[in-house]
Parts: sequence; C-alpha cells; structure tokens
Amino acid sequence: MDLVIRGGRVIDPAAGVDGPRDVAIEAGRVAAVEARIDPGTAPVIDAAGLWVLPGLIDIHVHLREPGYEYKEDVASGTRAAAAGGFTAVACMPNTEPVNDDAEVTRYVLERAREAGVARVYPVGAVSKGLRGEDLAPIGELAEAGCVAVTDDGQPVSSGLLMRRALEYASAFGLPVISHCEDLDLAAGGCMNEGLASAYLGLPGIPSEAEEAMVARDLLLLRRTGGRLHLAHLSTRGSVKLLRRGKRMGLPVTGETAPHYFTLTEDAVRGFDTDAKMNPPLREIADVEGVQKGVARGVVDAIATDHAPHAPDEKEVEFEAAPNGVVGLETSLALSLKLVQEAGVSLDRVIAALTAGPARALGLPGGTLAPGAPADVTLVDPDAVWTVEPAVFLSRSRNSPFAGMTLRGRAVRTLVGGRTVYLDGRIAAENLDEAEILA
Repeated sequence: MDLVIRGGRVIDPAAGVDGPRDVAIEAGRVAAVEARIDPGTAPVIDAAGLWVLPGLIDIHVHLREPGYEYKEDVASGTRAAAAGGFTAVACMPNTEPVNDDAEVTRYVLERAREAGVARVYPVGAVSKGLRGEDLAPIGELAEAGCVAVTDDGQPVSSGLLMRRALEYASAFGLPVISHCEDLDLAAGGCMNEGLASAYLGLPGIPSEAEEAMVARDLLLLRRTGGRLHLAHLSTRGSVKLLRRGKRMGLPVTGETAPHYFTLTEDAVRGFDTDAKMNPPLREIADVEGVQKGVARGVVDAIATDHAPHAPDEKEVEFEAAPNGVVGLETSLALSLKLVQEAGVSLDRVIAALTAGPARALGLPGGTLAPGAPADVTLVDPDAVWTVEPAVFLSRSRNSPFAGMTLRGRAVRTLVGGRTVYLDGRIAAENLDEAEILA
C-alpha cells in the first residue's frame, strides 16, 4: 500500500460508515477501510480528531476560462476548490468562446492537466452560443469529455428545444442541467419580489419565475425520459415540485447552494451587490423550505454556483451589478451550519457534498468504498475561523459572508491519494506533480 490515514472519524454516507476507521490507499484508489490497518512501511497520516470524508464534489462552478481569466481561471479556481475541501468540480459552459464545441472542451481539460489541482469535469452547452435557438453538437461534446449539458446563466426558454435536448442528451447518457427561470416573469428584476423589494424600491423577481420552469421541465422529462438536474433551487415551491417529481419516479435530481439556506433577502437591505445573485435570495419561509429539502434528502446536492467577478464589476449600483457570489472556500463550513443550527443530520449534509453530486452527474467518487478513487477530505470540525475574502485563493472576492464566523474547515485535501492542499497552502502545481505526503 502507498498510504494509510489513521485514527480519524470516517464519515461515508454512501457506504454507511460513520466511526473511527483507518483508510488504506494504493495506486490512487481506496484499498481498505477497517478498524485497524497495519501500514507496514507505508507513510501514515495521523487523522486523530479529524473527520475523514470522501472528497467533496461541486457540480456547479464557473471557472471562467477561456475568456474571463481576469475573474478566475482553471488554476485559481481549482486552488480555491482544494482549499475548500473539494477534489472535483464541474465547470459551466458560459465562457468566451462558449463551450459548445469539442475544441473548447478539450482546451478546458488540457488546462486542467497543466494547472489544475482538482479534477475538472466540463459541462457543455445545450444550445449554440447559449442563444436558445439551435442544439449544440451534444454527441461531440460528450465524446470530448463533457459530463452534462446546460445553458446555465440563461434558461432554455423554448419548451421544444428543451424537449429535444432531453431526448438527444439521453442517447449519450448525459443529464441536462436546467437553469429554471421564466424570463418574462423575471424581466427587469434584481432581487426577490416581496416586502423587502417594495421597501428598497427595487424591481423584484417572483418565486413563480423559478417554479414555473421547474414544473415545465418535469413535465417534459415525463414525456421524454432522459435525465434532468435542476440547478440552484431557491424556493420552497421548487423543492416541493422536485419531491413530487421523484415520487412520480422521474429521473430527476436537484441542487441548492449555501446562500439559499443561509441568507434571506434581508442581506440586500444595505444594497450590498455581493448579495446579488440569480435566482435571488428569498424570504425566510423559502430558506426553511430549502433546509428541509436537504434534511429529507429531496435536494440531492449542495453546489456553490461559484461565480467570481472582478471588484470593479460589483462596485456599481445594485441593479447594474452582475449576479453571482464566490463559494468554494466557504461552502463546507456554511453547510455544517445546517447541522449546528438547523438540526439537519450530519449524514445528510455530507451526502449532499459527496455521494449526491456524484450520482447526479454520474461522476466517479463520492465514497471511500474499496476500489473508489482515493479522493479524500480531512476536516477539523472544531476549527473556528472568520471569512476573509482578501485571503481567498480565488481571484475574486465577491462573498456576502465576509466577517462571518464559521466552525469546521478542510485541513488537507487528497486527490488520487496525493496531497494537493495542506494546512493553508497548495502542495502541488498540478495533479501529475502532487505527491504522497504523510
């Protein structure tokens, strides 16, 4: 064996493991998870007092490369991911050029090989140029390495095009990720429609703008088959619709993001553009509904929707600011607040960060079962720290959580059994150069 992680609390919901275990790693894969493993001459990582988790997986990240490297690139984005405990990320196609072509997919994968310290899974576009008019060459994107298709950032407004995408993508085993937004209902809005928007005098986006498209896509899924994944769910109504779809036996999964179960629309009252996102922050009943969705396993995955922007882009009037927040380096601790403050079981939260996202997009990992990739996140559950965007490894700083005190933090991230992040520093230039470190 190449390495043994000793004495930690292994939490692996997919394998039904929660307790003190040793983990043996060999040839980049998990060799054994047992109460006691003799390492022989293999190096040993002492995990006493730490949680040993399957590597976290984020299936909704904007790495911005190619085209917007001043906001983020593959190198900085995967470093931020590793610092947050993520061993794998799926990156959205709204780049420049759009990832609607196999050459762009191959470029992203090559950049990941050159400079990435986490596994990178490209997501291709549903439509050419994200224009919602003609299908992108989904077969070619799948062959080049895309794991799903989406027009994220824009909805597929045409019901016919969405139907065709579900039908065609299913032939290649790809899920379609839906950005659920009715543009007519959302037109001109920049925050949740409600008392806060009326008080601030800002145009609002009603919850129905999201929920109407969730319902439409579930109906199309029932008609076509295929696989559907609902992105960044923010309302209690959307969670109820997802639950109904699952009860109907539809092949649908859904995700939410930490800001939707942590913050309400009140975060906008100071006109803080770092609290501007799409879909917008909602009211307290929606926050509680999303929390219940995670607690009951209706929501399969917690994803960051990591959307970096340069400071000068956010330092404008609220209505003019771009949507989006960074989240890779805060997601784990914010998710643990569900356990600490909302009564959600730890098992559910860890599943939503590991096995759930892996299943949603059909990715390897999400478990420490023997034979699985040796992607491992070591967490200090008692680490108390304050969010300081100035020290993020991301190139961007647009976080609405600045100054918040959190508990729980990744202290070591291993990909394929090799350490890429350790105690506040990146330990490799890329995955090929990462080393086995005790």
